[in-house]
Amino acid sequence: MKAVRFHGKEDIRVEEAPPPGAPGRKQVVVKPLVCGICGTDLHEYTAGPIHTPLHKHPFTGAVLPQILGHEFSATVTEVGREVTHVREGDRVSIQPLIMPMDDYYSRRGLNHLSPRMATAGLNYPWGGLGEYAIVNDYNVNKLPDSVNDQQGALVEPAAVALNAVERAKVHGGSSVLITGGGPIGALSALASAALGASKIFVSEPNQQRRKQIEALGVTTMVIDPKSDDMVELLREQTEDGVGVDSAVECSGTEAGLNACCGAVRNHGTVAQVGLHVRKALVDPALWAQKDLSIEATWGYPITIWPRIIGMIERGVFPIQKIVTSQIPADLIVEHGFKRLLDPAGNEMKVLVRMS
Repeated sequence: MKAVRFHGKEDIRVEEAPPPGAPGRKQVVVKPLVCGICGTDLHEYTAGPIHTPLHKHPFTGAVLPQILGHEFSATVTEVGREVTHVREGDRVSIQPLIMPMDDYYSRRGLNHLSPRMATAGLNYPWGGLGEYAIVNDYNVNKLPDSVNDQQGALVEPAAVALNAVERAKVHGGSSVLITGGGPIGALSALASAALGASKIFVSEPNQQRRKQIEALGVTTMVIDPKSDDMVELLREQTEDGVGVDSAVECSGTEAGLNACCGAVRNHGTVAQVGLHVRKALVDPALWAQKDLSIEATWGYPITIWPRIIGMIERGVFPIQKIVTSQIPADLIVEHGFKRLLDPAGNEMKVLVRMS
């Protein structure tokens, strides 16, 4: 079968790969339809292997070259004998986390925090950028007819954003700051609107990204942190000048995290979602003086999939708005990875059509 495989830093190839065999009793064979390129994939391309397995993965057996793709929709082509909630021909959205279902964390509903957790498309033999893949029964979530293949591929990044926004305690009437206007920041803005936030502010230094965020139609103000006094602006926009109720840090930068802590009101909440690549210098004394709650987030609870699908179906979470291009797999490096990595480019979310 044809697959997009990662071999090493700046080495991604569209090539022939062995197809999967028959599914196990609780497994499902799927044919990917649409797959998103994630920031994690970009990090692998520019600096990897990071999460992709240079040596045989101890729990999944995966090893380079790795089939990429962990944000994808698919069609079910074959099911194991004990799989009952989907059948051949169903369209599904893939929840890509692979983990034991009976360890300490999974018994407490925290499957995504298991030390043995792996991810399809990163350190599991199969991914969404292949013609076929095998996943487990708990990885497949049936899509209703009103949710299309592109939306199905975006449920995974939407899960990251919705989890972060909820951890930041955003609810009806909230004011919220989001630092970083990439795909997760954009989805966090849409998620905040879906939850009823009354004022949504996004900070983003890239002019093109600021225009894209404004085009979502849900923000109160999009701020350039390089030229605007963000804390002062937000005080002017909030009751009694106290600052925002919540902040969601999506840039993965020291400056973004400290801006969130400075802009949020006393007894407010900051959710950290952007992944930092180095240690950050922060001010815990300020956190204490303001009585802040700092919520570090990792992924999402796997039970969030049906909720997001329902929100898309109702029209309150229009996640498709972040898509800027759809491309065939053969063009994934030139029109996908390289354009997304171009600081002067205008891509936000690129989807790859597999079928």
